[in-house]
Amino acid sequence: MRRKLCLECNMNNNKRVVITGMGIWSCLGTNLETVKESLYNGKSGIVFDQARKDLGFRSALTASVEKPDLKKLIPRNQRQFMPEEAQYAYMSTLQALEQAGIDMAYLDANEVGVLFGNDSVAQATYQAVSKIYEYKDTAACGSGSIFQSMNSTVTMNLATLFHLRGINLTTSGACASGSHALGLAWLLIKDGLQDCIIAGGAQEVNPESVGSFDGIQAFSTREAEPTKASRPFDRDRDGLVPGGGAATLVIESLDHALARGAKPIAEIIGWGFSGNGDHISTPNVAGPQRSLELAIKAANVDIREIGYVNAHATSTHAGDGREAMAIANVFGDYKVPVTSTKGQTGHEMWMAGASEAIYSILMMKNNFIAGSLNFENPDEETACINVIAKTQEAHFDMFLSNSFGFGGTNSTLIVKDYKG
Repeated sequence: MRRKLCLECNMNNNKRVVITGMGIWSCLGTNLETVKESLYNGKSGIVFDQARKDLGFRSALTASVEKPDLKKLIPRNQRQFMPEEAQYAYMSTLQALEQAGIDMAYLDANEVGVLFGNDSVAQATYQAVSKIYEYKDTAACGSGSIFQSMNSTVTMNLATLFHLRGINLTTSGACASGSHALGLAWLLIKDGLQDCIIAGGAQEVNPESVGSFDGIQAFSTREAEPTKASRPFDRDRDGLVPGGGAATLVIESLDHALARGAKPIAEIIGWGFSGNGDHISTPNVAGPQRSLELAIKAANVDIREIGYVNAHATSTHAGDGREAMAIANVFGDYKVPVTSTKGQTGHEMWMAGASEAIYSILMMKNNFIAGSLNFENPDEETACINVIAKTQEAHFDMFLSNSFGFGGTNSTLIVKDYKG
């Protein structure tokens, strides 16, 4: 009855939606402070992985992400259900809950949801199927394999480990998955359907997860200079570099946050989304442009209030060029500062929309814009926007973050600093 009455009284409200906790596990570091320093100093997390070369990869480049040790944190009978990306997500969620001031007693007493972006569990699936072929016996998979190999593995593990009883849903929207998770959290909370949601994105970092990308020649082959390989918007970009990890944000209504004594960090004020309705892998300009326009409309802000754009730009020729044109079309003669943090992290794929929101918030709260690493010269398409090449001291109160994906899925978030 309590749940029913809560929904009835909250329907059709237009609540303010704030972020009260953040956690990160990436190639730039495994805590917020280290990641902030890495962003400011232009550190790259990209390395050459000989194991990929030995497997026949065209490109052996990848982000290097520390593997967590969960033995002292989670019992073995529960760890068996967790593939690589769920382990990353657990670690980032611990951090986010701590910053938000939420403990297990609170989670047990309140209805908290979970929305996470994830669009593959390649390694766990490969390992399970390989055992069937090897032993000619499906029991060889082990009892944990089904839970490891489902796309919803991150949300099912987090919901179980943290006793979450609100919405429990995985967003699978290619490289916009993490951003869509944040956008859906914003929408559900704004409309009064949930008070608090743990949202984010996770991406496995292993050869199995990206072999097919390598097979279509999507990756940079600048192997002699790994830290210079990911070059968003640069004239000499030759493909993306795969990355991953996990990022978690605690998102709740402002009323709910203040009532429990939380300190809001930032406020989500707009979400735009669109589909290209076009080629399955080659982006266009119209779809991304519509996503930006809808986010700005939802936020009800003037474009000149937006002080920074964190671009999706993955270091591919078509993607970067068309995003640049979409940004230019929307912002016109206002040359908003633009960077892509993927120059440092590579493309964190299903995680990227969530991690890049955190990267941007860290910049906003600490008065700098991290330079777009390896941007040296624009080309004819990318010259139309104001790409910041080196870290700049800068104050801004609002940013826009883009995430686009295969199949033409687009998501754009607008976030502003919370000042009461």
